Amino acid sequence: MQVPLLDLKPQYQTLREEIRAEVDRIMDSQMFIGGPKVEAFEQAICAFTGAAHAVGVTSGSDALLIALMALGVTAGDAVVTTPYTFFATAGAIARVGAAAAFIDIDPQTYNISVPALRQYLAGCKKNAKGELVSHAGQTIRAIMPVHLYGLCCDMDGVLEVAAEYGLPVIEDAAQALSAQYPSKNGTGSAGAMGDFGCYSFFPSKNLGAFGDAGMVVCKDAAVADKLRALRNHGGEQRYFHKMVGGNFRLDALQAAVLAIKLPHLDAWSAQRRTNAALYHAAFAKAGLESVLTLPSEPYAASGLPNHHIFNQFIVRAPRRDALCEHLAQAHVGHAIYYPLPLHLQECFANLGYKEGDFPEAERAAKETLALPIYPELPPEQLHAVVEAIAAFYR
Repeated sequence: MQVPLLDLKPQYQTLREEIRAEVDRIMDSQMFIGGPKVEAFEQAICAFTGAAHAVGVTSGSDALLIALMALGVTAGDAVVTTPYTFFATAGAIARVGAAAAFIDIDPQTYNISVPALRQYLAGCKKNAKGELVSHAGQTIRAIMPVHLYGLCCDMDGVLEVAAEYGLPVIEDAAQALSAQYPSKNGTGSAGAMGDFGCYSFFPSKNLGAFGDAGMVVCKDAAVADKLRALRNHGGEQRYFHKMVGGNFRLDALQAAVLAIKLPHLDAWSAQRRTNAALYHAAFAKAGLESVLTLPSEPYAASGLPNHHIFNQFIVRAPRRDALCEHLAQAHVGHAIYYPLPLHLQECFANLGYKEGDFPEAERAAKETLALPIYPELPPEQLHAVVEAIAAFYR
């Protein structure tokens, strides 16, 4: 049986008429950049996440970039993050001229290890200005945790460390819109707990646009105003520029599509969790629970419905690469996120890292595999995935 890793067509069919009617209205209005559709979606994201302010941008990558720009991060600075994530995380840091100071991941969640974060910062010295300096000599300006695969980081721990060292937190929530975290201060929403939260609406995300789109949320009104200026070439008034920004504007078509989809997101997340539960049961029945390491759900007992939204369903698999070849021959969709951690990427060789520096990130890169998990995945296809994997390990 052929099983795609992701099939967006069934979701579109359920919303097709509503989306097409909205697109026609925008075409008739000829208002494509910014405007009321973008503002309405920004307000909807605030209501959905509990964030105070939201600023629509061109992509999740640009959301990270513009957040760094708003903080004034530049050459000579460093931002602490993890090497096991999509390239955009460290790419945004490099694009403002700063350096990524990498921290290893927790092997169960694949998110930033709070003990490793604390140990790293405790080993950093301060310069004459009293600023914390990385091991490579850059001024540490922020912490950028990544909520990977739809699971929130240990944000109580991250925020506690950040407060201790006076560092702002930029949450990379590209894969985690709607994920919840059982904070000691109440329920937290991915992206809305730190100083900035950055979302991606790339089509394959749990809330996907019809192209690239992103969003930055923040707590402070003045910061939100700065973000709005930065997304429009740094100008608050047309042709007058107090700063250098960029063309990071969200267009009305993407905002309108996303606004239609947003009310369905919790139901789609619930179906992803149902599929995850089916995987657990099917792998157990096939006797594979002792072979594969299935996704961790550390907040499952919290009672929060969106404790994990499974943007991807990630397993650790012995002989991973051979398994991939077997799945390809069986026409079963799969993917490897991410085969080479960022500290070993050629473009970051100047940072001076080497193999062995972050063993958990390197191990995850060699062992993890993504399986189909999208909400509309038919149960028979899900079981075909399990059967194909079971056949490989027999």
